[in-house]
Amino acid sequence: MRKTALVVLADGFEEIEAVTPIDVLRRAGMEVIVAGVGQREVTGAHGITVETDLMLEQYQGHPDAVILPGGMPGALNLKKSQSLEVLLEKMQKEKKLIAAICASPAVVLAPIGILDGKRATCYPGFEGQLGPRVKFVSERVVVDGCVVTSRGPGTAMEFALELVSQLAGPEAVEKLSQSMVVNN
Repeated sequence: MRKTALVVLADGFEEIEAVTPIDVLRRAGMEVIVAGVGQREVTGAHGITVETDLMLEQYQGHPDAVILPGGMPGALNLKKSQSLEVLLEKMQKEKKLIAAICASPAVVLAPIGILDGKRATCYPGFEGQLGPRVKFVSERVVVDGCVVTSRGPGTAMEFALELVSQLAGPEAVEKLSQSMVVNN
C-alpha cells in the first residue's frame, strides 16, 4: 500500500528543508500532500512562495508521516497552529512517523511533549529549548522510535533519505541514492 506523507508549511519555512523531502519522497513513490497553515500560498524564509495542496485546517486524511521543515519564523508559525498540535498528538498516540528539522524539533515538538524521553537534534543554538526531558545529540539525523529529527538546511537530503528508509525500507534508499547520485 502506498504511504502518505503530509508536509506542513507555515510562512517563514526553510525552503530547502521543505522541498527536498517533498521531492525525494515523491521520487520514492509516496503520496506527498503539502498543507499550508491557515492559507494555501505560503512564503518561505528566503522569499520563495509555494502553493500548497490545501490548508492544514481542511486536511481530513490519516497520513503515515507528518514532516515539519524549520526556518524562522516558520517554526514559530507552526507552533501557533492548534490544528497541527492536535494532528501531532494523534500521530504520537498512533505511533506514526513524526519528523522535524532545524528549529522545529525545539520550537514545535519539544513544548508539546513529543520528544519527552527521546534523543533528538536541532539547529545549532536551539538545544536549550529542547528542555530537560530530551537528550540532545549533535548527529545530523536522529531516529528515536517514531520520531526523526535533523539539524538544518545542510542535512535536508540525509533527512529526506531517512524518511524514505522509515517509510519504504533501506532498499528504497539505496535505489534512490544511486539514481540521484547521492553517494557516488
